[in-house]
Amino acid sequence: MLAWLIFVAEEGNLHSCTELPLQRNHLPICQFNDVRGRWDPPTHTSTSHLTSTKAITIHEGLAWLLCSLWLLVLEAVHCHCHCQWLSLPEVPSPSLYFTSLLFRLPFCFALSFSLLFQLQLSLPPVSDADGYLERTFLSPASVKAGNLIRQWMEEAGLRTWIDYMGNVHGRVEGRNESAEALLIGSHLDTVVDAGIFDGSLGIISALAALKVLNSNGKLQAVRRPIEVIAFSDEEGVRFQSTFLGSAAVAGILPASALHISDKSGVTVEDVLKDSSLDITEENLLKVKYEPRSVWGYVEVHIEQGPVLEHTGFPLAVVKGIAGQTRLKVTVRGSQGHAGTVPMSMRQDPMPAAAEGIVLLESLCKCPEEFLSYDGHCKSISLKSLSSSLVCTVGEITTWPSASNVIPGQVTFTIDLRTIDDMGREAVIYEFSNRMHQICDQRSVSCTIERKHDANAVLCDTELSMRLKSAAYSAVTRLTGEIQDEVPVLMSGAGHDAMAMSHLTKVGMLFVRCRGGVSHSPEENVLDEDVWTSGLAVLSFIETQL
Repeated sequence: MLAWLIFVAEEGNLHSCTELPLQRNHLPICQFNDVRGRWDPPTHTSTSHLTSTKAITIHEGLAWLLCSLWLLVLEAVHCHCHCQWLSLPEVPSPSLYFTSLLFRLPFCFALSFSLLFQLQLSLPPVSDADGYLERTFLSPASVKAGNLIRQWMEEAGLRTWIDYMGNVHGRVEGRNESAEALLIGSHLDTVVDAGIFDGSLGIISALAALKVLNSNGKLQAVRRPIEVIAFSDEEGVRFQSTFLGSAAVAGILPASALHISDKSGVTVEDVLKDSSLDITEENLLKVKYEPRSVWGYVEVHIEQGPVLEHTGFPLAVVKGIAGQTRLKVTVRGSQGHAGTVPMSMRQDPMPAAAEGIVLLESLCKCPEEFLSYDGHCKSISLKSLSSSLVCTVGEITTWPSASNVIPGQVTFTIDLRTIDDMGREAVIYEFSNRMHQICDQRSVSCTIERKHDANAVLCDTELSMRLKSAAYSAVTRLTGEIQDEVPVLMSGAGHDAMAMSHLTKVGMLFVRCRGGVSHSPEENVLDEDVWTSGLAVLSFIETQL
């Protein structure tokens, strides 16, 4: 398949992962990694004769494009005998495959010629760490990534700027600059030792689609302004506060957030001013968009779960983002010697905590067996809970944590998520009551603290229908007729769309990822699925023409 640009961080560098099939002409492109089971970026050795800081000439660009097009022809000719090898879906005939290639050509031209060729020879570092990917809020790597994204935006024909919270914006006004704007976005920051697609895929998909329209002379014909936003912070790694970028745009970031400090004592305000962003409480208000100026917000993101891979479909429409509650459970007993206190006389908090954790698992697996149709839970909540409720105990600590001491205290955390806010409250109520009963029976004490609450976000029905149609169109354009419906999934992970829902209606598309793995270097998306996500964005934007 043709080259696709995506953020790939290996050894501290941003690479353009070309992933051209078979390396037929021995081009210095991606190497297949047998350990990871995926194509890796070119090594320094394999690309040493290509590394250069000189500008790419038009002749070099055309040469790369012609090579790419020739590989497409070879791929079509050999599509039947090499389908499995190339990780491509089976197609009924070479003629149908050629038809799908014709749909790809305008898209690949914009990507390959404008983006890939400029980055293949000269790639700036976009990771703050050596050997793995890490970009936190306005770190040096994040600033460089933002500048690179801004350059791509300008090449796509967009007017660009960076706001007071470090968000990178690219906008085209279209035929009616006073109309409500369509916002498309995702985040440019990452977790520590991150994967290459989380956040980045959503930004690149949007820019590539707009680049196609610009190349075809249709960008200015859109009937409403379209704006791509690369949010400066979603993960919350540096300041332990998520959605700094999108919350500011949505107008829900309190001024007190500017005074949150990282582990080094540096505040959000300090970081912004170090990046020459004159942030003040007054300027923070200027980042906020007026609801009447925005038509809607769309986000493309990897699923970060295994459902799409199980269904065999590359894209899904997101029906909503789960609400979340984080609890801290502390069980206190009587600390003592492991060898001298009889079992019948112990006040051991560990068995009580263990029983509570097993209770939580049963409650979350089968909520209908614990909850009744009363004031705390209605029948509709039980139905949604059965399909969306997930509960996780992620941390357990004991004191004094010695092998020969009966612990005096055990603490564990609970992360509880579901699309149904009423059902979530019912589960918390039921668990709390039963946990206190367990502690009473074991003669230990128990406290349950709520550390975090976020309500669920339901995606807009109109936007979801349009995105579903765009996803169907994209899959059809690449593979021919499809029989299955585009899946509709819930998101258990938080996204910028949660913050943006306070500003406007939101819609999301999920992209299949291998094994559901995310927040890991093993995070991987099939290149065909990357293509499909880009075409889906293009199809959606074309409805605005």
